[in-house]
Amino acid sequence: MSIAMSNPSTATTNTATATPTLPKEDDLYPLALLMDELKHDDIANRVEAMKKVDTIAIALGPERTRDELIPFLTEVAQDDEDEVFAVLAEKLGSFVPYVGGPKYATVLLPPLEILSATEETIVRDKAVDSLNSIAQELSEEQIFHDFVPLIEHLATTEWFSSKVSACGLFKSVIVRVKDDKFRKVLLQLFYNLVLDDTPMVRRAAAKNLPTLIDLLTQNIRLSTEDDWEFISNMFQKIVTDNQDSVKFLAVDVLISILKFFNTKKDYTHLPDLLHSAIQLITDEAWRVRYMAADRFIQLATEFVEQPQLLQQFSQPFLSLCEDNESDVRKAIAKQVPGYSKLISKSDKTIVLEKIFPAIQTLSMDENETVRTSLASEITNMAELLSKQECIDHLIPILLNMLKDECPDVTLNIISNLEVVNNVVGIDILSENLLPAITDLAIDVNWRVRMAIIKNIPLLAKQLSVQFFQERLSNLCLSWLWDSVYSIRDAAVENLTKLTEIFGSDWARDEIISRLLKSKSQLLENFVYRITLLHALTGLVPVVDYEVVIDKILPFVNHLSQDPVPNIRFNVAKSYAMIVERLDKDKYKDLIDNTIIPKLQELTEDQDPDVKFFADKSLKKVKKLME
Repeated sequence: MSIAMSNPSTATTNTATATPTLPKEDDLYPLALLMDELKHDDIANRVEAMKKVDTIAIALGPERTRDELIPFLTEVAQDDEDEVFAVLAEKLGSFVPYVGGPKYATVLLPPLEILSATEETIVRDKAVDSLNSIAQELSEEQIFHDFVPLIEHLATTEWFSSKVSACGLFKSVIVRVKDDKFRKVLLQLFYNLVLDDTPMVRRAAAKNLPTLIDLLTQNIRLSTEDDWEFISNMFQKIVTDNQDSVKFLAVDVLISILKFFNTKKDYTHLPDLLHSAIQLITDEAWRVRYMAADRFIQLATEFVEQPQLLQQFSQPFLSLCEDNESDVRKAIAKQVPGYSKLISKSDKTIVLEKIFPAIQTLSMDENETVRTSLASEITNMAELLSKQECIDHLIPILLNMLKDECPDVTLNIISNLEVVNNVVGIDILSENLLPAITDLAIDVNWRVRMAIIKNIPLLAKQLSVQFFQERLSNLCLSWLWDSVYSIRDAAVENLTKLTEIFGSDWARDEIISRLLKSKSQLLENFVYRITLLHALTGLVPVVDYEVVIDKILPFVNHLSQDPVPNIRFNVAKSYAMIVERLDKDKYKDLIDNTIIPKLQELTEDQDPDVKFFADKSLKKVKKLME
């Protein structure tokens, strides 16, 4: 069965002449089978077949792919399920080599045009991506004669789906069109989409407009006054749209417009654009305010060359901090340090007298996602302050947030303490913040304790060894005996990470020696013995050979005769980890005369689990010694 036979448009072709063009006779069956699968009743079969369509193209060669396969796929694109369409739309984007190169790439446009008009969003998106990919390989003549007419056809049909796809295609041609008049025609076409009756089309146009502006900014010599008149009119239409889902996209459009004029060093339009920015920030629709809050630093940054205009953002900023919608407050909370940094360059008193009171309010917000958002960025305020200002204004807020009932708030503060430490110093940090951290480390909620444990290594990197040893070392060891297994397991991992930070000697003297001294008191408790084994074994990969041989291995040997099978099979696992860590040549005698005999003993254990893990470890050790 050839492609020509499967394609109604070529059904009258003499199949006797079509079939022999296959490279090899035995290629006929798999190709025919794949083509049959594309007609299969089961959609899963058709999807799998479509995934292999490039294999068909390679076997057919460029000419037959153009003449037979592409017409067949064009037919498929009109009558199948969305799952098949999605695969086809994605595959066609990489089909240029299979049809003979860029010279013939336009044969791929018809099926993709059909796919870009479907109602399913995923299919349209993939088709648009493929069309944009193919456009990069087209010549200017092909763009003018084939690609632009495709855009025009999609943009002027009655179906909203086609218009939505058209919005995503202009970026491939806008800067490749050198003729000003023709680019004006394209911008008029795009402007019509901004004015479309369907909100989904207007939304697609608004979403893609920043990309077009950015392209003109990068190719500033191409832009004309007419271009910017179109863009200005489009922006005004978007910013006054009666649909929130369209209007909120005006924020990104405004940012791109600001970047264009700043690139040109043309600041004459900034006062008007500032008015538009404040209009969006104070819009009655919360979604628009949310987008303005989320992009606040990007907006404000574009006015940094005009300090008098930048300062006019302060009141709108404070209004967003007090917004009725928690999502808006959550978004602006992340912008606090960034905006404070911008404004402090011209007037630091605004930060101390106006922004910090707003921060104080946000830190006690009734919504925990707002507090969490603020906590992720608030420590960066330390960079803007002197040591005394940090102590007076920032530390009290951090102390209050460390006592927050939401673990994520405290977690975010602890994760970013380094910047505060750099400003106020370890003494101030220890006096004010570490007591709060210590309280949280023994919190009744085990999830809070877990959050502290996971951030101890981050804190350790910011502290000296001596300070850590005095204030936090005992705490780290105490977690090994926690009643919750997850805490004990995290405590073992924590000791490993601390060893990576402070070194093998510290682990030997401050962790391993102290743990081993306490073992006589713990022998009666199975949980203590197994935890101690896990803790010491966990340190094997990060301590020196001598520590493994002198401190850890003797304890492991001691537990090889433990009455609890669970401990004995964990001992077997530990032996394999020890051998993996050691220098095989230097410690060959030790491995051969001590570890292997111990494992051989355990392979004869009465417990089946012990025998299994011992045998597994013994095989691993022998393989490592080969």
